[in-house]
Amino acid sequence: MTSSADEAAEPAAPVTDRRVLTQEVWLVLALSLGASALSAIISFAGVLTSAKPISGQTAVIVGSRAPGRPWLDLTWQLFAVATALVPVALVAHFLARAGDSMRTIGFDLRDRLRDLARGTAVAAAIGGAGLAFYLAAYATGSNLTVDPAKLPDIWWRIPILIAVAAQNAILEEVIVLAYLNRRLDQLGWSVGRATAASALLRGSYHLYQGLGGFFGNVIMGVVFCYLYRRWGRVMPLVVAHTLIDIGALVGATYLIGKVGWLPGG
Repeated sequence: MTSSADEAAEPAAPVTDRRVLTQEVWLVLALSLGASALSAIISFAGVLTSAKPISGQTAVIVGSRAPGRPWLDLTWQLFAVATALVPVALVAHFLARAGDSMRTIGFDLRDRLRDLARGTAVAAAIGGAGLAFYLAAYATGSNLTVDPAKLPDIWWRIPILIAVAAQNAILEEVIVLAYLNRRLDQLGWSVGRATAASALLRGSYHLYQGLGGFFGNVIMGVVFCYLYRRWGRVMPLVVAHTLIDIGALVGATYLIGKVGWLPGG
């Protein structure tokens, strides 16, 4: 016979109730990329109702947060990167409460060499196709001019851009790819329906860039869902996304205004 103290010390059983899981998913999204999607939709509504044509407007991904005050700007940049990753910690907490872990979704360093090789290959394929898609969408007037980085020319500019790229990759792939698909599977969704939900959400929070940003990221979302389910690991897609964003953010810093084929400047 166990005492009340022994019973209190026993770990709680994993929570699997459908209602609880559904509420959990909505809370995670409301605190992260679901809110970003709503913000992007509102932003795009503003673009559509503006007197300027879509391609005549600019979307800046990483901009200065304290112009003319580099140390304060750096502090704000670091603060933004750190706080953006809090929902990832929340996901880790919820997975642990359910008897899982980040290792369950393949967010670890167990297979780092293969993850790096796969991620690099995916980045090369998706990154090139994404650039071509953006240029085509811009040419049709359905996409804003995307200026990935407008930071002062100072020593911390490139390190911050790399940190932002890694932050974006971790946040998006852990939550929208791995966590969301796992929870939707547990809620009984079909693979096709879960893939559609994940891909459409990914496209939605890129809508601030225009229709090209939306459809390009929906396609990327479908590909990433397929690869995640095939490999059973999110880490290669985190690597791929990081490399793609580094190429876009750092590349744009040195190319926009210096080459004729890239809009902006």
